Amino acid sequence: MADDDGAWTASANEAFVISLVAPGSNGKESKFHPRFTYPIFGEEEEIFGYQDLQINLRYNATDMRPNLQIKFSKQFPAIGDAEPLDIKEVLSEFLPEVAFQPLKDWKSELAKPRDDWTPPGELLTSFTNKAGRFEVWKGSLSDPAVKQLVKRIQILVPLFIEGGTAINVDEKDAGHWTVFFLYQKKTDPSNKKPTYIFAGYSTVYRFFFLHLTPTPPTTPLSDNTSPINDPIVIKEDFPLGTPTVDITTLPCRSRISQFLILPPFQHLSLGSRLYHTVYQTYLSHPPTKEITVEDPNEAFDDMRDINDLRRLRSLPSFQALQINTSTPIPKTGPVPKNIIDEAAAEKVRKEAKITKRQFYRVLEMQLMSRLGESVRPGIGLDESKKVATATERKEYALWKLMLKKRLYVHNRDALGQLQLEERVEKLGEVVKGVEFDYARLLVKMEDQEQKLREEGEGVVVVMNGKGKRKATTEGVDDNGESVKKKARVEDEDEEEEEE
Repeated sequence: MADDDGAWTASANEAFVISLVAPGSNGKESKFHPRFTYPIFGEEEEIFGYQDLQINLRYNATDMRPNLQIKFSKQFPAIGDAEPLDIKEVLSEFLPEVAFQPLKDWKSELAKPRDDWTPPGELLTSFTNKAGRFEVWKGSLSDPAVKQLVKRIQILVPLFIEGGTAINVDEKDAGHWTVFFLYQKKTDPSNKKPTYIFAGYSTVYRFFFLHLTPTPPTTPLSDNTSPINDPIVIKEDFPLGTPTVDITTLPCRSRISQFLILPPFQHLSLGSRLYHTVYQTYLSHPPTKEITVEDPNEAFDDMRDINDLRRLRSLPSFQALQINTSTPIPKTGPVPKNIIDEAAAEKVRKEAKITKRQFYRVLEMQLMSRLGESVRPGIGLDESKKVATATERKEYALWKLMLKKRLYVHNRDALGQLQLEERVEKLGEVVKGVEFDYARLLVKMEDQEQKLREEGEGVVVVMNGKGKRKATTEGVDDNGESVKKKARVEDEDEEEEEE
């Protein structure tokens, strides 16, 4: 019976084929498989009950109208509780009704594309790279056209983003969601008419940013009064709930939630481009106080770190931050507070709208890149290093103290459960891991920038609705496939901090 079961079991990842079909009578078709199918078909990612199974999910590459076709040579005859999986019923929970229309109707719509079709929302940015011309469009989920497009592509989230879940587009807070669509724009040489090909998208959710400040006590504290135990009066920065207040103007955190570049468009620096566009949008959005990310994975983390470092390096105020080598290194006791100018660093961070954890990671990377070559951590053995001077050794020691302090604060609960000797050893291991990670990212960033120089992609012109401006290319050899599920080597509480 086991052999028979195997003959009727198919790999869901192999059987499932997704296609982007360009509109027109001879539209080009790009095919690819999903990365994950366990959110739909279970942990084993297998489908029982068919032989030669094919699940074809085709998309009109322009408006992303889907069409589902299921084919097989044989179906298992139901015996007791053993029966074939109802694939259509399972997928109906992830696809809109239009996906189940007859294939001939879908092809008929595909063959007659609209000449005036454009992506929903407003054109935010356009750019050109070696893969062609691309545009980023932005719209609110409260817009029916944006909502329709998101409903059509939502199934791609669990298929490509590990741990990714779809948005409930019918919730009352739909207006809190902003969607950024990335499209390739092609022009037919025969009639000069443009065709849009969907390449990826990102969603951003706005959380109210309630900044609370303690109000000083109305009476002086007596010798027996503890300010820690006394109640603190809280004063809000804005009148939440006041009918005259426009909620879109209230302070908020803007969190990148879903981020997806489809496989045919990966490894073209498009993930970095889209991230840069999203970031710049909220950098110039006054109500946004911080730009955060939900559960980033390794590929997205690398892209984010490199782009954030490149962006911050363009700021003279960030470049001015440096290690104060006159700071004495204590043998015991707390880490000195003046290793860097903390007030100046906080000012840069708030202007850049980056969370503390992310900003200080990038700052540590920047300061490490400035260490003398004789002490700077690397990703391999370098026997040609010069003998370090006393100043270089001290600067490196101060840098490590600053790093250890941040890591200890983030991991205080876990480290606090260890004995002192174990705590010191564990913290040292984490520091070495972070040093290697920073060195790896700095090398990766240098390689990418060299590649960009060789390809001549130093500067691009983008449109932002207010005319033209020049911006440096944000090219990164990234996968850009998702945002989800990656815990950094040194700590895991970014989401807790950002929420």
